[in-house]
Amino acid sequence: MAVTHYNVAVVGATGAVGRTMLDILETRRFPIAEIKALASARSAGKKVLFAGSILDVQETTPEAFEGIDIALFSAGASVSKKFAPIAAEAGAVVIDNTSQFRRDDDIPLVVPEVNRADIFKHNGIIANPNCSTIQMLVALDPIRKAAGIERLVISTYQAVSGAGASAMEEARLQCQATIEGKTVQPSIFPHPIAFNVLPHIDVFQDNGYTKEEMKMVWETRKIFGEPNLRVSATCVRVPVLTGHSEAVNVETRDKIEASKVRELLEKTPGVTVVDDPANLQYPMPMNAAGTDPVYVGRIREDLSHDKALNLWIVSDNLRKGAALNAVQIAEEWIKGE
Repeated sequence: MAVTHYNVAVVGATGAVGRTMLDILETRRFPIAEIKALASARSAGKKVLFAGSILDVQETTPEAFEGIDIALFSAGASVSKKFAPIAAEAGAVVIDNTSQFRRDDDIPLVVPEVNRADIFKHNGIIANPNCSTIQMLVALDPIRKAAGIERLVISTYQAVSGAGASAMEEARLQCQATIEGKTVQPSIFPHPIAFNVLPHIDVFQDNGYTKEEMKMVWETRKIFGEPNLRVSATCVRVPVLTGHSEAVNVETRDKIEASKVRELLEKTPGVTVVDDPANLQYPMPMNAAGTDPVYVGRIREDLSHDKALNLWIVSDNLRKGAALNAVQIAEEWIKGE
Protein backbone atom coordinates (compact mmCIF):
# COMPACT_ATOMS: atom_id res chain seq x y z
CA MET A 1 0.00 0.00 0.00
CA ALA A 2 1.43 3.37 -1.01
CA VAL A 3 2.15 5.84 1.77
CA THR A 4 0.52 9.24 1.37
CA HIS A 5 2.87 12.16 1.82
CA TYR A 6 1.85 15.53 3.22
CA ASN A 7 2.72 19.17 2.79
CA VAL A 8 3.75 20.45 6.22
CA ALA A 9 4.34 23.94 7.58
CA VAL A 10 6.17 24.68 10.84
CA VAL A 11 5.23 28.12 12.15
CA GLY A 12 7.85 29.49 14.52
CA ALA A 13 10.56 27.43 12.87
CA THR A 14 13.43 29.54 14.25
CA GLY A 15 12.39 29.14 17.90
CA ALA A 16 13.45 26.43 20.34
CA VAL A 17 10.28 24.37 19.90
CA GLY A 18 10.06 24.99 16.15
CA ARG A 19 13.58 23.73 15.59
CA THR A 20 12.78 20.69 17.73
CA MET A 21 9.66 20.07 15.62
CA LEU A 22 11.81 19.98 12.48
CA ASP A 23 14.23 17.59 14.15
CA ILE A 24 11.46 15.24 15.28
CA LEU A 25 9.70 15.28 11.91
CA GLU A 26 13.02 14.21 10.39
CA THR A 27 14.03 11.56 12.93
CA ARG A 28 10.56 9.97 13.02
CA ARG A 29 10.46 9.93 9.20
CA PHE A 30 7.17 11.74 8.97
CA PRO A 31 5.82 11.29 5.42
CA ILE A 32 6.55 14.74 4.01
CA ALA A 33 6.09 15.78 0.39
CA GLU A 34 7.02 19.44 0.97
CA ILE A 35 7.95 21.35 4.11
CA LYS A 36 7.83 25.06 4.82
CA ALA A 37 9.66 26.83 7.62
CA LEU A 38 7.64 29.90 8.61
CA ALA A 39 8.35 32.65 11.12
CA SER A 40 7.94 36.37 11.68
CA ALA A 41 8.96 38.99 9.13
CA ARG A 42 11.97 39.66 11.37
CA SER A 43 13.16 36.06 10.99
CA ALA A 44 12.32 35.69 7.30
CA GLY A 45 15.44 34.90 5.30
CA LYS A 46 17.13 32.95 8.06
CA LYS A 47 18.16 29.36 7.40
CA VAL A 48 17.20 26.17 9.23
CA LEU A 49 18.32 22.60 8.66
CA PHE A 50 15.99 19.76 7.76
CA ALA A 51 16.96 16.27 6.57
CA GLY A 52 20.35 17.42 5.34
CA SER A 53 18.92 20.37 3.43
CA ILE A 54 18.86 24.05 4.22
CA LEU A 55 15.41 25.61 4.32
CA ASP A 56 14.85 29.31 3.74
CA VAL A 57 12.59 30.69 6.46
CA GLN A 58 9.58 32.43 4.96
CA GLU A 59 7.35 35.06 6.52
CA THR A 60 4.08 33.77 7.92
CA THR A 61 1.36 35.13 5.65
CA PRO A 62 -2.09 33.87 4.64
CA GLU A 63 -0.71 32.83 1.27
CA ALA A 64 1.94 30.65 2.94
CA PHE A 65 -0.72 28.06 3.85
CA GLU A 66 -1.93 27.41 0.32
CA GLY A 67 -1.60 23.67 -0.34
CA ILE A 68 -0.55 22.86 3.23
CA ASP A 69 -2.04 19.70 4.76
CA ILE A 70 -0.65 19.98 8.31
CA ALA A 71 0.46 23.17 10.07
CA LEU A 72 2.40 22.92 13.32
CA PHE A 73 2.25 26.22 15.23
CA SER A 74 4.67 27.31 17.94
CA ALA A 75 5.16 31.04 17.49
CA GLY A 76 3.13 32.50 20.35
CA ALA A 77 -0.57 32.83 21.08
CA SER A 78 -1.02 36.06 19.13
CA VAL A 79 0.36 34.47 15.95
CA SER A 80 -1.87 31.44 16.40
CA LYS A 81 -4.90 33.63 17.04
CA LYS A 82 -4.32 35.43 13.74
CA PHE A 83 -3.07 32.69 11.44
CA ALA A 84 -4.38 29.34 12.74
CA PRO A 85 -7.96 29.98 11.55
CA ILE A 86 -6.57 31.14 8.20
CA ALA A 87 -4.52 27.94 7.85
CA ALA A 88 -7.53 25.81 8.80
CA GLU A 89 -9.74 27.67 6.33
CA ALA A 90 -7.13 26.97 3.64
CA GLY A 91 -7.55 23.25 4.32
CA ALA A 92 -4.74 22.49 6.76
CA VAL A 93 -5.12 20.60 10.00
CA VAL A 94 -3.60 22.95 12.56
CA ILE A 95 -1.83 21.55 15.61
CA ASP A 96 -1.24 24.52 17.89
CA ASN A 97 1.39 24.48 20.63
CA THR A 98 0.33 27.77 22.23
CA SER A 99 -2.24 28.52 24.91
CA GLN A 100 -4.57 30.25 22.44
CA PHE A 101 -7.14 27.48 21.92
CA ARG A 102 -6.62 25.09 24.82
CA ARG A 103 -9.71 26.14 26.78
CA ASP A 104 -12.04 26.39 23.79
CA ASP A 105 -14.82 23.83 24.23
CA ASP A 106 -15.00 23.04 20.51
CA ILE A 107 -11.24 22.50 20.08
CA PRO A 108 -9.78 19.18 21.25
CA LEU A 109 -6.83 19.25 23.65
CA VAL A 110 -4.84 16.09 23.09
CA VAL A 111 -2.18 13.85 24.58
CA PRO A 112 -2.27 10.89 22.17
CA GLU A 113 -1.49 8.29 24.84
CA VAL A 114 -4.45 9.55 26.90
CA ASN A 115 -7.27 10.81 24.65
CA ARG A 116 -6.41 9.85 21.07
CA ALA A 117 -10.07 9.69 20.03
CA ASP A 118 -10.44 13.43 20.59
CA ILE A 119 -8.10 14.09 17.64
CA PHE A 120 -10.92 13.25 15.26
CA LYS A 121 -13.37 15.71 16.82
CA HIS A 122 -11.55 18.73 15.43
CA ASN A 123 -12.90 21.42 13.13
CA GLY A 124 -9.53 22.30 11.69
CA ILE A 125 -7.59 23.06 14.89
CA ILE A 126 -6.20 20.71 17.54
CA ALA A 127 -4.57 22.16 20.67
CA ASN A 128 -1.32 20.83 22.12
CA PRO A 129 -1.37 21.01 25.95
CA ASN A 130 1.06 22.79 28.22
CA CYS A 131 4.41 21.04 28.65
CA SER A 132 3.99 20.34 32.36
CA THR A 133 0.51 18.91 31.82
CA ILE A 134 1.55 16.56 29.02
CA GLN A 135 4.25 14.67 30.88
CA MET A 136 2.16 14.39 34.03
CA LEU A 137 -0.90 12.94 32.31
CA VAL A 138 1.11 10.36 30.35
CA ALA A 139 2.27 9.02 33.73
CA LEU A 140 -1.04 9.40 35.56
CA ASP A 141 -3.46 7.95 33.01
CA PRO A 142 -2.67 4.29 33.80
CA ILE A 143 -3.28 5.02 37.50
CA ARG A 144 -6.55 6.80 36.70
CA LYS A 145 -7.77 3.86 34.65
CA ALA A 146 -6.78 1.33 37.33
CA ALA A 147 -7.87 3.08 40.51
CA GLY A 148 -9.46 6.44 39.68
CA ILE A 149 -8.06 9.78 40.78
CA GLU A 150 -9.73 11.94 43.43
CA ARG A 151 -7.14 14.68 43.89
CA LEU A 152 -3.76 15.85 42.62
CA VAL A 153 -1.24 18.08 44.39
CA ILE A 154 1.63 19.08 42.14
CA SER A 155 4.92 20.94 42.55
CA THR A 156 6.84 21.58 39.34
CA TYR A 157 10.50 22.38 38.78
CA GLN A 158 10.47 23.84 35.27
CA ALA A 159 13.45 24.46 33.01
CA VAL A 160 14.18 27.89 31.55
CA SER A 161 13.72 26.58 28.00
CA GLY A 162 10.00 26.63 28.75
CA ALA A 163 10.28 30.41 28.37
CA GLY A 164 12.07 30.17 25.01
CA ALA A 165 15.52 30.39 23.49
CA SER A 166 16.15 33.90 24.82
CA ALA A 167 15.45 32.69 28.36
CA MET A 168 18.01 29.91 27.94
CA GLU A 169 20.58 32.46 26.85
CA GLU A 170 19.75 34.72 29.79
CA ALA A 171 20.26 31.81 32.19
CA ARG A 172 23.63 30.94 30.64
CA LEU A 173 24.86 34.52 30.79
CA GLN A 174 23.61 35.02 34.35
CA CYS A 175 25.31 31.85 35.59
CA GLN A 176 28.60 32.90 34.05
CA ALA A 177 28.30 36.44 35.39
CA THR A 178 27.45 35.23 38.88
CA ILE A 179 30.45 32.90 38.94
CA GLU A 180 32.63 35.84 37.93
CA GLY A 181 31.17 38.00 40.68
CA LYS A 182 29.46 40.38 38.30
CA THR A 183 26.09 42.08 38.72
CA VAL A 184 23.21 40.18 37.14
CA GLN A 185 20.47 42.16 35.39
CA PRO A 186 17.43 40.02 34.46
CA SER A 187 15.32 40.88 31.43
CA ILE A 188 13.28 37.78 30.52
CA PHE A 189 12.61 36.76 34.12
CA PRO A 190 11.50 39.17 36.88
CA HIS A 191 14.46 38.18 39.09
CA PRO A 192 17.82 36.48 38.50
CA ILE A 193 17.41 32.81 37.63
CA ALA A 194 21.08 31.88 38.11
CA PHE A 195 21.47 29.84 41.31
CA ASN A 196 17.92 30.78 42.24
CA VAL A 197 14.36 29.46 41.98
CA LEU A 198 11.34 31.54 41.07
CA PRO A 199 7.91 30.45 42.35
CA HIS A 200 6.34 32.36 39.49
CA ILE A 201 5.60 31.18 35.93
CA ASP A 202 3.24 33.27 33.79
CA VAL A 203 0.97 35.97 35.26
CA PHE A 204 -0.71 35.88 38.64
CA GLN A 205 -4.47 35.37 38.70
CA ASP A 206 -7.03 36.86 41.08
CA ASN A 207 -7.09 33.62 43.10
CA GLY A 208 -3.36 33.88 43.92
CA TYR A 209 -2.34 31.12 41.52
CA THR A 210 -0.33 31.81 38.38
CA LYS A 211 -1.74 31.15 34.94
CA GLU A 212 0.75 28.27 34.53
CA GLU A 213 -0.65 26.66 37.67
CA MET A 214 -4.21 27.14 36.49
CA LYS A 215 -3.32 25.68 33.08
CA MET A 216 -2.49 22.43 34.85
CA VAL A 217 -5.89 22.50 36.55
CA TRP A 218 -7.92 23.39 33.45
CA GLU A 219 -6.04 21.13 31.05
CA THR A 220 -5.99 18.08 33.31
CA ARG A 221 -9.74 18.28 33.76
CA LYS A 222 -10.37 18.73 30.03
CA ILE A 223 -8.06 15.95 28.81
CA PHE A 224 -9.26 13.47 31.42
CA GLY A 225 -12.88 14.51 30.82
CA GLU A 226 -13.35 15.12 34.55
CA PRO A 227 -14.49 18.73 35.02
CA ASN A 228 -14.67 18.47 38.81
CA LEU A 229 -11.33 16.76 39.44
CA ARG A 230 -9.54 18.39 42.37
CA VAL A 231 -6.13 19.71 41.28
CA SER A 232 -3.73 22.10 42.96
CA ALA A 233 -0.36 23.13 41.54
CA THR A 234 2.65 25.24 42.45
CA CYS A 235 4.87 25.94 39.42
CA VAL A 236 8.50 26.93 39.95
CA ARG A 237 11.19 28.00 37.49
CA VAL A 238 14.60 26.48 38.23
CA PRO A 239 18.06 27.10 36.71
CA VAL A 240 17.97 24.01 34.47
CA LEU A 241 18.21 24.48 30.71
CA THR A 242 16.03 21.60 29.51
CA GLY A 243 13.77 19.13 31.28
CA HIS A 244 10.81 19.74 33.56
CA SER A 245 10.51 17.84 36.84
CA GLU A 246 7.36 17.33 38.89
CA ALA A 247 6.60 16.01 42.36
CA VAL A 248 3.04 14.71 42.16
CA ASN A 249 0.87 13.48 45.01
CA VAL A 250 -2.00 11.35 43.71
CA GLU A 251 -5.02 10.56 45.85
CA THR A 252 -6.81 7.61 44.26
CA ARG A 253 -10.43 6.51 44.50
CA ASP A 254 -9.43 2.90 45.20
CA LYS A 255 -6.38 1.71 47.07
CA ILE A 256 -3.49 0.86 44.76
CA GLU A 257 -0.06 -0.24 45.93
CA ALA A 258 3.17 1.33 44.74
CA SER A 259 4.30 -2.02 43.34
CA LYS A 260 1.17 -2.20 41.17
CA VAL A 261 1.73 1.37 39.93
CA ARG A 262 5.32 0.53 39.06
CA GLU A 263 4.12 -2.54 37.14
CA LEU A 264 1.51 -0.51 35.23
CA LEU A 265 3.98 2.21 34.30
CA GLU A 266 6.59 -0.27 33.10
CA LYS A 267 4.02 -1.43 30.52
CA THR A 268 2.91 2.07 29.48
CA PRO A 269 4.01 3.31 26.04
CA GLY A 270 6.05 6.49 26.29
CA VAL A 271 7.01 5.92 29.93
CA THR A 272 10.36 4.77 31.27
CA VAL A 273 10.52 3.80 34.93
CA VAL A 274 13.76 4.75 36.68
CA ASP A 275 13.15 3.77 40.27
CA ASP A 276 16.06 2.13 42.07
CA PRO A 277 16.85 4.29 45.12
CA ALA A 278 19.23 1.68 46.52
CA ASN A 279 21.52 2.39 43.58
CA LEU A 280 20.70 6.11 43.46
CA GLN A 281 18.73 5.70 40.24
CA TYR A 282 15.87 8.16 39.69
CA PRO A 283 14.80 10.51 36.89
CA MET A 284 16.81 13.70 36.40
CA PRO A 285 16.45 16.43 33.77
CA MET A 286 20.08 16.10 32.68
CA ASN A 287 19.33 12.54 31.59
CA ALA A 288 15.93 13.35 30.07
CA ALA A 289 17.18 16.21 27.90
CA GLY A 290 17.27 15.28 24.23
CA THR A 291 15.18 12.12 24.72
CA ASP A 292 11.51 11.33 24.19
CA PRO A 293 10.18 9.32 27.17
CA VAL A 294 8.41 10.49 30.28
CA TYR A 295 10.56 9.20 33.13
CA VAL A 296 8.95 8.20 36.42
CA GLY A 297 10.60 7.30 39.71
CA ARG A 298 10.43 7.73 43.50
CA ILE A 299 7.17 5.76 43.35
CA ARG A 300 5.99 5.34 46.91
CA GLU A 301 2.86 5.23 49.01
CA ASP A 302 1.93 8.34 50.95
CA LEU A 303 2.58 7.85 54.67
CA SER A 304 -0.14 10.36 55.53
CA HIS A 305 -2.97 8.90 53.42
CA ASP A 306 -3.91 5.26 52.78
CA LYS A 307 -5.12 5.97 49.22
CA ALA A 308 -2.38 8.26 47.98
CA LEU A 309 0.99 7.92 46.26
CA ASN A 310 3.96 10.12 45.44
CA LEU A 311 5.63 10.17 42.01
CA TRP A 312 8.60 12.05 40.55
CA ILE A 313 8.05 12.74 36.83
CA VAL A 314 10.66 14.16 34.44
CA SER A 315 10.64 14.81 30.70
CA ASP A 316 12.24 16.98 28.04
CA ASN A 317 9.83 19.90 27.84
CA LEU A 318 10.86 20.80 24.28
CA ARG A 319 10.23 17.27 23.03
CA LYS A 320 7.39 15.35 24.72
CA GLY A 321 6.31 18.55 26.43
CA ALA A 322 5.85 20.34 23.10
CA ALA A 323 7.23 19.31 19.71
CA LEU A 324 7.02 15.52 20.03
CA ASN A 325 3.45 15.57 21.32
CA ALA A 326 2.43 17.78 18.39
CA VAL A 327 4.07 15.48 15.86
CA GLN A 328 2.48 12.44 17.53
CA ILE A 329 -0.93 14.09 17.12
CA ALA A 330 -0.17 14.53 13.41
CA GLU A 331 0.95 10.90 13.17
CA GLU A 332 -2.25 9.66 14.75
CA TRP A 333 -4.37 11.93 12.55
CA ILE A 334 -2.90 10.52 9.34
CA LYS A 335 -3.51 6.97 10.63
CA GLY A 336 -7.21 7.78 10.97
CA GLU A 337 -9.81 6.62 13.44
